[in-house]
Amino acid sequence: MRALQVREPAVAGSFYPGSAAELGQAVDTLLAAAPRGACPKALVVPHAGYRYSGPIAASGFARLRDAATRIERVVLVGPAHRVYVDGLAEPGVDALATPLGRIAVDRDALAQIDAAPHPRAHAREHCLEVELPFLQKLVPHAKLVPLLASDAPASEVGAALAALWGGPETLIVISSDLSHYHAPADARRLDARTAERILALDATLDGNDACGAVGINGLLHVARAKGLRAELIDLRNSGDTSPDRDEVVGYGAFAFYEE
Repeated sequence: MRALQVREPAVAGSFYPGSAAELGQAVDTLLAAAPRGACPKALVVPHAGYRYSGPIAASGFARLRDAATRIERVVLVGPAHRVYVDGLAEPGVDALATPLGRIAVDRDALAQIDAAPHPRAHAREHCLEVELPFLQKLVPHAKLVPLLASDAPASEVGAALAALWGGPETLIVISSDLSHYHAPADARRLDARTAERILALDATLDGNDACGAVGINGLLHVARAKGLRAELIDLRNSGDTSPDRDEVVGYGAFAFYEE
């Protein structure tokens, strides 16, 4: 019998608390501060350290509060920050771990799409890992389809999302920050414009608009075809959550609903 292959946490203790007790408390606190709302088909949420983007991410994930028994699969897409990947890359493992435990990878779902195993790209990547504790708290029985991309076209990412779209049992989560390292006033202006384009389902964002533009564009490509309605939940930057910063990173939380 083949041994279970697990992608161990890489940024526990830096991007988020390293102990299960502290992490669980941190996520519970962030979610408790976020307002309720209807459960969406898809989310866009940020992926920085919790002290910076945690409240914004929680504002999106809080929409899943009543979905614990409904959601069975989460398709999670983020940008490959450290290692370039061609097309879509999956971690080549059976589970991903955080201090809260393991999340099973949906190997059957991965077999339905064109995603090459790339353990090295996933090994130190934070953009998916920081979302996992929220999912473990809110949809603890869901399996995961973890995907990284570098510059795949929207149609390619969109095709993968469409293949895995499913019904109410499947949630799509795109991990992305917005603008990077601008003065706060400039960041607010740039991010407001990017938010307008996301709400308009404009699938032509680039890396200057959002580091995870490749995943956002893929989602918007499908969202337009399927007639989804987009909602802005939260739009802030690291200067709002950790003041006195000359250069900030933008964060947005967006929900997408099937009519």
